[in-house]
Amino acid sequence: MDLHTVSTDALASFAVFADHLNFTRAAEELRISQPALHVKIRKLADSLGRPLYRRQGRRLELTAEGEAVARFARELDTRVSAFLAEVRGTAPARPLVLAAGEGAFLYLLGDVVRDTLARPGPGLRLINGDHARTLAAVRTGRADLGVAVLDVRPGDLTVVALASFPQLLVMPADHPLATSSRLTLADLAAVRLIVPPPHRPLRVALERALRAAEVEWSVAVEAEGWPLMLHFVALGVGTAVVNGCVRLPPGLVGREITDLPRVPYQAVHLPGRDADPRVAGLLTAIRTRLTADLV
Repeated sequence: MDLHTVSTDALASFAVFADHLNFTRAAEELRISQPALHVKIRKLADSLGRPLYRRQGRRLELTAEGEAVARFARELDTRVSAFLAEVRGTAPARPLVLAAGEGAFLYLLGDVVRDTLARPGPGLRLINGDHARTLAAVRTGRADLGVAVLDVRPGDLTVVALASFPQLLVMPADHPLATSSRLTLADLAAVRLIVPPPHRPLRVALERALRAAEVEWSVAVEAEGWPLMLHFVALGVGTAVVNGCVRLPPGLVGREITDLPRVPYQAVHLPGRDADPRVAGLLTAIRTRLTADLV
């Protein structure tokens, strides 16, 4: 590999491409043509001697080398920005970046986001995505910190336990099962459930558990996201299994399903990233808030 052929412009362009994994949107942000962006990334890959992305069906994904290059490009940009701020005697202008899924932002992180944005400084930028996108954002250096429910503990990232929540069956307050303080999977026999679309992690885990318990059940409706699921419960369409961190609207109650595992939320960051006082402070703020909410 000839380091003299690796340009900072190509690295910066690749970092933008890594954000979008789409040549059209990346080229629009960079204000260059798609062919020009293709050339930049191809020359960068040739210089490094490694493929930086691959096609999976109709979408693109970064290779491990691509993740490393995107991470390096962002680290380089951060170091240059910090150096220029030091020379000019100004505070770094780069905001912290927090990545998480819809449920985490809705029910766990709202107060922390509000408090962080209210303080003076460069602020906080948010990335919303499922756990795969959250991990990708952290791995590529796009996000300083991610919050997610992890099926498998990633060996290349630092993982910090935040809190765990029971899984609840949510129903109208006058539902027959609402008279019980706790439920088991057997209580869900013949219950019509509002569930996520097929292949979503919650749907897969729930179906597996019900099948293992030999419980017969049926789908009332498929819905994407807890707010819509709870809306359907309130309409009387059926009941739904949700994480215990979800705040229930008036008229609905939740009962713990004791033979379903608790759902753990974790924070993830690149090794050593918590040496940055701002990252460490954000992580502490999240843990403190969640601890207070659980008391």
